[in-house]
Order: sequence, then C-alpha cells, then structure tokens
Amino acid sequence: MWTVIYVATDEDNAKVVENAIKSEGILAKTREVLKSKRHGCCIEILVPETEAQEAQEVILEKNL
Repeated sequence: MWTVIYVATDEDNAKVVENAIKSEGILAKTREVLKSKRHGCCIEILVPETEAQEAQEVILEKNL
C-alpha cells in the first residue's frame, strides 16, 4: 500500500523531494491532486507504507 509522506505546492519542489527519496533507494511516485489557475497545484509524494518512516527521515536530513 502506498502512503503520502509529503505534499508539494509545485512540480519543481515535488521533483526535488522525489529524487532525494529515490537517491536513497526508496521507491517513490507522485500524484497530482489539485490543479487550478487560481490555487496552483498540489502534488503528493507517495512511498510504500513499509518505507514511509525512512523516507520521512530522508526529507528531514536533507532539510526539504
């Protein structure tokens, strides 16, 4: 089962976080959940539930 561990507000930020997680050997994928001209977009970063804690640690260590 996939778990959301981060919500980015733009594509560039989502790619940075996704690549940081993947560079540590953790599976990751993105899912766009909101896109509008008025409110921008929200992109979820998802990882397998078993790797969620490790992925969160990567985000904190890399100060993302």
